[in-house]
Amino acid sequence: MNGFEDHNLKVKRTFNATSNEEVLTLTEAGNTLGLSKDQMKVYVDKNKLTKVPIMRSVHRYLLLKSEIDEIVGNG
Repeated sequence: MNGFEDHNLKVKRTFNATSNEEVLTLTEAGNTLGLSKDQMKVYVDKNKLTKVPIMRSVHRYLLLKSEIDEIVGNG
């Protein structure tokens, strides 16, 4: 029996396998910056980070790892 895998993580794995641009989920990006998922949503909108939309979902998106790495490097 397979363990539960979050839908966002499935999409991230597929996206990373087919793209040259690496992405993170909101939770992963928030953990990197020390923010909760809700705080990260506000941070993304406030700082106009690139949102990589997830098909068939209006409210879900992934974030570019390169942008998060740049923020961490400048922090």
